[in-house]
Amino acid sequence: MATVARAIALAGAFHHCSHITIRSPRRLYHSCRAIHNPKVQIKEEGQPQTLDYRVFLVDHSGKKVSPWHDIPLHLGDGVFNFVVEIPKDTSAKMEVATDELYTPIKQDTKKGKLRYYPYNINWNYGLLPQTWEDPSFSNPEVEGALGDNDPVDVVEIGERQRRIGQILKVKPLAALAMIDEGELDWKIVAISLDDPTASLVNDVDDVEKHFPGTLVAIRDWFRDYKIPDGKPANWFALGNKVANKDYALKIINETNESWAKLMKRSIPAGDLSLL
Repeated sequence: MATVARAIALAGAFHHCSHITIRSPRRLYHSCRAIHNPKVQIKEEGQPQTLDYRVFLVDHSGKKVSPWHDIPLHLGDGVFNFVVEIPKDTSAKMEVATDELYTPIKQDTKKGKLRYYPYNINWNYGLLPQTWEDPSFSNPEVEGALGDNDPVDVVEIGERQRRIGQILKVKPLAALAMIDEGELDWKIVAISLDDPTASLVNDVDDVEKHFPGTLVAIRDWFRDYKIPDGKPANWFALGNKVANKDYALKIINETNESWAKLMKRSIPAGDLSLL
């Protein structure tokens, strides 16, 4: 019954939502919550922290849409949409299910068990829609590493904890070229436009000034988070340095072009869901 009460409380908190349905507190849990775009809502199916839990996005008619393919990337003037997968100060490893219809957000698994980070992530984390790191492209700027076959990741450094599935308008500030078990896994450092400090930060040097130590903390967090599981540390190309805003914009545009080729079937999709 506590789960039911929580669901009702969540639904009431986001009053633009049109409905909430709960059939069984143990087996089926549906809720619907509005986000900043009134044409798109968050719809949860299943219980959080279970194998069946999914977070979908639905349009005004209730039709499911893909957070990866259907949310536009570009908003103009160097601003982009960002979809939250993992809220700040949480540890459940949530991710877009790139091989499932409508690519909902789910909790990652390993050997049939739900995955958690060994400690909380200190920033909002998620993806840039309509981007793709091409696993067939050997990038000469990062020692020939191949893309990791996922959308580009974003580390949003604002002060507020956001919600799974929430769409934020962000501006990129920097980029890190993480190499994870030989695969290139870009991390774009960004800030939401509605953060109180957003107007103060426009490039990598501003991050150092107004968020001292944050870039080093991000690099160290992603370098070390697999070590408690007995895996080697990740490492960073580009001389272990943080690239500036212009470089981040270049990466976003390149991976958006890769996504467009994927959607045109110019590149084999493999198990990826393109619907």
